[in-house]
Amino acid sequence: MGHWTRFRMLTGMSFLAGLAGGMVCAQEPPAPSQRPSAAPAPLQQKASKTVAAPCVQPAPMVRLEDYEGPLKKVVGTFARPLERKAVPVTRYKPGVKLCTLNLKDKFALFVQDSFDPVTFLSTGFNAGIDQAQNTDASYGQGAEGYGRRFGAEFAGQTSSRFFKDFAYPSIFSEDPRYYRLGNGPTGKRLLHAVAHVIVAQRDNTKRMFNFSEWLGTASTVVLSNTYHSDNQRGFASAAQRTGYSMLQDVGFDVLREFWPEISRKCKLPFRGEPDLESHDTNPPTK
Repeated sequence: MGHWTRFRMLTGMSFLAGLAGGMVCAQEPPAPSQRPSAAPAPLQQKASKTVAAPCVQPAPMVRLEDYEGPLKKVVGTFARPLERKAVPVTRYKPGVKLCTLNLKDKFALFVQDSFDPVTFLSTGFNAGIDQAQNTDASYGQGAEGYGRRFGAEFAGQTSSRFFKDFAYPSIFSEDPRYYRLGNGPTGKRLLHAVAHVIVAQRDNTKRMFNFSEWLGTASTVVLSNTYHSDNQRGFASAAQRTGYSMLQDVGFDVLREFWPEISRKCKLPFRGEPDLESHDTNPPTK
């Protein structure tokens, strides 16, 4: 066999081998092309699990626009502080939950409560009572004494709201609002309102000890000694003032719980609790 013949045979075998190899490669897709097609499945499952459920903001119990008559603004002004820290324990439909308060919302709650017109009215009233009883005698009497008592009273209320509405609720992830039952036996609802001084709700709606109430009240009492120079010092005096402050908070919670009945009894408009439904963008098909 000549050299030319051998060369032609080798060239033909190489061509056939290359052709066969090309056919095999064409039948088997490259490995990298399979990886992207398999990756989206677990990623989609993970994304579906992390989608936040829709939440709703509680509707206010009453609005200023709901009132008619000469006392419209007065009633609305006094009702706002009650409804601001009260939310209904509504049985939400599947897929719907109550929106929690973030850090900004808790700070806004503290500011709104501190500079509400009712706060200034109660501060002025309490300062007048202290002046009549000559509480904090070192403040003196007259306009100057009243002004100093007004400033001390306002500082006490503001510091209390700062600790209870913002500082400690932010530290312990606690919801500073009161969750109103709104229906059921009177005894059960009364016990629920009184128990709020001990039991609160986390931002994730689970129950917890009411750290904000106890630590906030204690912090306010200790801080008040700096601007109430005539206050008695010692544990007994601090415990007495702490207990009085907590009883006052219990009274407001009871008022929030039975506000619907009070509104109806006094013929005040009360819109009740809305029917909260899920806002599902992909409703099931029949």
